[in-house]
Amino acid sequence: MSSLLSVPDMVKLQAVKYANLGSLAVFVFDYCITFSEEVQCTWFKPWDATRVIFVISRYLPFAGIAMNAYDALRVSTECVSDLEGYIIHVVCIVAAEALLVIRTWAFWQKSRRLLFGLLAYATFIIAAATAAHLSSKMLIPGENPPGICYFESTHNTAIAYFFLAMFESVVLILTVYKRVRDYKDFQSDIVITLYRDNMFYMFCILAITIANVICEGALPSAYSSMFDTLQLVIHSVLASRILFRLREENKRVHVPFISLTTFDSQLNCLRPPSMSMGGTGTPNEV
Repeated sequence: MSSLLSVPDMVKLQAVKYANLGSLAVFVFDYCITFSEEVQCTWFKPWDATRVIFVISRYLPFAGIAMNAYDALRVSTECVSDLEGYIIHVVCIVAAEALLVIRTWAFWQKSRRLLFGLLAYATFIIAAATAAHLSSKMLIPGENPPGICYFESTHNTAIAYFFLAMFESVVLILTVYKRVRDYKDFQSDIVITLYRDNMFYMFCILAITIANVICEGALPSAYSSMFDTLQLVIHSVLASRILFRLREENKRVHVPFISLTTFDSQLNCLRPPSMSMGGTGTPNEV
């Protein structure tokens, strides 16, 4: 592609900018309607690792989305570096994925083997995705964007999103496997809520990641950034809602609040009958 965009490409690029600005509106709207839940679930609670991760996942996207909006609205033809925006983008997604890992870890009764395995796998995924994104060599054949002066990215970004989709698929499969193996006939409101919400939210997150793989790798480069902002929005919004829904269900069954990190009360309710002393898993035992 030449350094100047053709009229059809300019039209495509304008549609991409509108899509990113629309995602910003969705993010602000969701923040407003869930702010009261955030206050009830996290404010005035002890600071621990999970709360720090939640705050990063909840508030750092404001910076990343604002930078995307600035790039979309920028009319100057002067090229700028996108490294800072990429770092924020990665940290936001990692924080949201960390909340999903914690939910999965809770569903597996705080299995240390599972936690260490997911952390090791996540480290590999982050390293591979970053290497693919920053590679100067075109790993996927196709047209090159005209440079960082325009709101476009290379096809290598599709590989980074593909690695992310692999990780999300593993978390999804682990949740389904645990449900079928240990919780098939176990009825608990917290188990049902945690499983149902995890599945729905993970499917949504995986869907937007796959959409980014397609846009970045298969469509013309003018469409490459179509879902960049939506990727941050979906990860932040849905990862936060998993926490909110679990706390809401926890209050409904009158389980006392414990630290966000330990999940001791939730984990007792999650224990299948075969793993409990009395063969029951009622909230009264917490």
